[in-house]
Amino acid sequence: MSIFQNTTSSSIVFLLTGVPGLEAFHIWISIPFCFLYITALSGNSLILFAIVTQPSLHEPMYYFLSMLSTTDLGLSISTLATVLGIFWFNARKISFNACLLQMFFIKLFTVMESSVLLAMAFDRFVAISNPLRYATILTDSRIVQIGVAVVIRGTLMLTPMVALLKRLSYCRSHVLHHSYCFHPDVMKLSCTDTRINSVVGLTAMISTVGVDSILILLSYVLIIKTVLSIASPEERKNAFSTCISHIGAVAIFYIPLISLSFVHRFGKRAPPYVHTMIANTYLLIPPVMNPIIYSVKTKQIRRAVIKILHSKNI
Repeated sequence: MSIFQNTTSSSIVFLLTGVPGLEAFHIWISIPFCFLYITALSGNSLILFAIVTQPSLHEPMYYFLSMLSTTDLGLSISTLATVLGIFWFNARKISFNACLLQMFFIKLFTVMESSVLLAMAFDRFVAISNPLRYATILTDSRIVQIGVAVVIRGTLMLTPMVALLKRLSYCRSHVLHHSYCFHPDVMKLSCTDTRINSVVGLTAMISTVGVDSILILLSYVLIIKTVLSIASPEERKNAFSTCISHIGAVAIFYIPLISLSFVHRFGKRAPPYVHTMIANTYLLIPPVMNPIIYSVKTKQIRRAVIKILHSKNI
């Protein structure tokens, strides 16, 4: 159902969309989505529990990993209700304010994840280039400061982007094209000039995710330069092996994000369900895969997780 009259933001109700053209199969489609959500929530919760309860993991690298798991949990929870609500109950309605709140948290946890990945790249650089001063550079208080800065940075950058949507009038169809509130999707429904919104939104993403990706790349250039200066091949191998998990986390975060941007820009002729599936994948793959990558590739995390599972008789 579509509404075409000019309305104030307080009275607007948006309609979310499941998988266009496959509405009859929503119950079946919900099965893999439900599995992914369970995997993401249980996997990241287990990683967090392991880091909190195991003294051997009370080190800077694992503190940053706990931040990553926290952002992944937040990202999963932000979309869970609307995605599964559509698939299970065809609950498509969402109020304007609820939509803005969901959009803010999705963007916030996305930016926070990018910031945490940058902090983890810095952690790996310090550990490899200056191992003797590692503990004095990345103290507990400094890690707390980094965590607080990650939250404040995301909040300050994204609040104007979301708040500016309240100044717009919405006189077109109120049907959104995703199963959650997506900033460009909401802007397209406005009959007001959205150039300021576009500029603020683009600036926010470039100055956060865009800058972070460049700095992560620069960090790895410096890491590679440092590792290649190490004489022993065995030491080089060990140094690189400490970065594998982080490289995997960076890849599964940025590749879906870039893919979604390309689909939105160049995939206008693609079937609508392609946009929907990629949009959901972009938000679900990192929370699902990060715990798996770190459990498989990081021996200390794997041992801690196995120890916890055995102690719980699972």
